[in-house]
Parts: sequence; structure tokens; C-alpha cells
Amino acid sequence: MKMYRLVIDGMNCGHCVMSVKKELLSIPNIKINDVKIGSAVVELEESRAAEEMLTKAVEKGGYKIASIQYA
Repeated sequence: MKMYRLVIDGMNCGHCVMSVKKELLSIPNIKINDVKIGSAVVELEESRAAEEMLTKAVEKGGYKIASIQYA
């Protein structure tokens, strides 16, 4: 598992947090450590598709990833 720190644009309330968390949970084998306004910390199997899956999930929730950092 690899830890990803996501910086997310457009989130400004608790509903935003719940929406992003719901979409992230749709990714198989993800472990969500924290989701708060403007960011998320998750663990996911390292793969070429991991960043793409994270980006698509956040966008499906209505937001945009500004950056992905690795921990």
C-alpha cells in the first residue's frame, strides 16, 4: 500500500467532504485515513492506474485534484 495526499480544489463544507469520501470509497481496496475540506489522505495499492482512479473518483464527486503527493 502506498499513501497518497490529495489537495482538492472546490471543497468548502461538510457535504463536500462526504461527497468526496463516498466516491473514494468506490475504489477497490482503498483505505481512507482522512478527508477534510481541501484534502484527503488515502492508502491504495501502488499501480500505474492509482492516480487516475483517485482523480476520476474526486471528479465524479464534483471536485478537482490540484495535486497528489506521496508519503
